[in-house]
Order: sequence, then C-alpha cells, then structure tokens
Amino acid sequence: MARVLIVGAGLTGSLCAALLRREASCPLQLSVWEKCGDSGGRMTTTTSPYNQQCTADLGAQYITCTPYHAKIHQSFYDELLAHGVLKPLTSPIEGMVMKDGDLNFVAPQGVSSIIKHYLKESGAEVCFRHGVTQINLRNDKWEVSRETGSPEQFDLVVLTMPVPEILQLQGDIENCESASREVRAECCKYAVGLFYEAGLKIDVPWAGQYITSNPCIRFISIDNKKRNIESPDVGPSLVVHTTVPFGVTYLEHSTEDVQELISRQLESILPDLPQPLGTKCQKWRYSQVTSAAANCPGQMTLHLKPFLVCGGDGFTQSNFDGCITSARCVLEALKNHI
Repeated sequence: MARVLIVGAGLTGSLCAALLRREASCPLQLSVWEKCGDSGGRMTTTTSPYNQQCTADLGAQYITCTPYHAKIHQSFYDELLAHGVLKPLTSPIEGMVMKDGDLNFVAPQGVSSIIKHYLKESGAEVCFRHGVTQINLRNDKWEVSRETGSPEQFDLVVLTMPVPEILQLQGDIENCESASREVRAECCKYAVGLFYEAGLKIDVPWAGQYITSNPCIRFISIDNKKRNIESPDVGPSLVVHTTVPFGVTYLEHSTEDVQELISRQLESILPDLPQPLGTKCQKWRYSQVTSAAANCPGQMTLHLKPFLVCGGDGFTQSNFDGCITSARCVLEALKNHI
C-alpha cells in the first residue's frame, strides 16, 4: 500500500486528500501533516473562549463563484450545498463589487467547515503540530522530517503550503525547487476577531462593509449576521481585516501592539461598540498570491521517482476555485504514480 503525505491542511490539501481517496485505483495510506493546531489554513475559523458556538472567520469571508466556474466546478458546489456546508449569501455587504452572473456563498458553521468536510471524506490520518523541516531521498522514498518526532518515509509527497514556506525546506528538495521561486506572495495582513456576550446587538444595517477611507482597516464583518445564524443564546462576533500596507508596515511588530492599533481605528469607525469578552488577532504573513507561477497551471512537479508535487493557489489564483483547480491538476499528475 503506497504511503502518501499531503503537507498542509488547508483547502487544497484537504481537497487533494478527498480526491485521492475518491479516485485512486489502488489502496492508499493517506496522511495529512499540518503545522498549526487545527485545519483550515487561510480558511480558518476561530472560536470564542467563552462560548464554543460563537465563532469568527479570520481568513476567507465568503466565496464568490463566477459563471465560468459555476459550470466547470458545479459538482463541488452542489456537494457542499447538499451537505449544508455552503449556503447562498443573502446578508448585505456594503461596498461589494458584483459582476453579472456572480454567486456568493457563506459557510454557516464557519469557513473551516469546508476543509473539515473534505478531510472527513478522505479518511486521512490528520496530524497537527507537524511542521515539516526537511525532505530527503532515502531508498527511493521521501524521508520527511518535522520539528518534533522521528522522520517518516513516504512513496509520494504533495506540498500545499504557501510557496515561501516550501522554499524554506531543507534537504534534497533544495535541488528541485528552483522553478517555484518566481511565485510571489507578499500580501501581508492582520485579522482580528472580537467576541461579545449573548443578548448584545451590534446596531448596524449591514453584515459586512468594505472600508475605503481608513489606512488600517479594509473590511468589517458581523460574522454571525453574515451567516444568518443570529441567536439570543450566542453573542455576536465581529471580524476586522486590515489593509495590505498596514500589514506590511507592522508585520514584525508584537501582536499586542498591532491589536491595540486596530482597536483604536475600529473605534473611530464604530464608536459605539461595547467592550468584547475576548479577542483573537491573526497575522497573515502570506494572505494571498500576487503573481502565480508561470507555465505550470495548477501544480508543479518537482521530482518523478519518487513523486513530489507542489499545489495550491501559488499555481493558480487566490480563491476557492483556484484551489479546486489546483487539487484537480495535482490529482491528474499523480494518476500515473498511484
């Protein structure tokens, strides 16, 4: 039975795992290694420490599907809608730019529920706090080392973390990764989730709002209102996303200092906001790709025997459909090796 390792439990990694399980012609032992303590990647959902039902999306806020992708990825959208993982976005988002035929969706249980859906379908062994450090060739297999624990050997490896993190890997992979250096991922941002007590109302006419006149804040969402899950038993949650220039400027500052700066700017926009019960500040060092790799749509094969491939939005585009495209391309590349 071939051992397959997928590095990264974000959208591309989880979907690669699900597609491999669905379409592989022989039994596979699938493992997914994730450096963080939970799945989701840049589609992460955080939980209030005071109420497990109060959550906030600190990454992707909603999914926009163009008419083109509605056709070529219809089965993916149909599946997620049928399982209640996605539903149409009906709440007002001020400043949203809509094009003819676009459809917008939200995840009622948080955007990370999409990733959890695919990981469950894959049946893969998912290991958190497994940050990969080295990849070396050993006896026609890939020996993968992590920050803690013994190295393990795999027949095939799929790398789906941000390209700058791939470029930091040590070992024999250094000999075959030069082509991926052209990928640029420089959109640095911060996101803050604020959690409030049950019964409190945030009195604004919108569920989300794009901000164009503030040097710090780009987007605000009343997250439970955005998902249409307002409840008297669960307090509201609010999410703030910063501008890229702010993120770049304060990238190496302490989270506490950055959170204080964001809070001051939020107060200037919404002066009547009450004090939250809790907050969570998330730094996105690589929030999205600004220039995808050329001449390798969807994936980049770094080594054939044993097989090593990279996937993710660094090889397509930074959105939901870009990750679907990449996962499908990775699967096509793997088909001759499984």
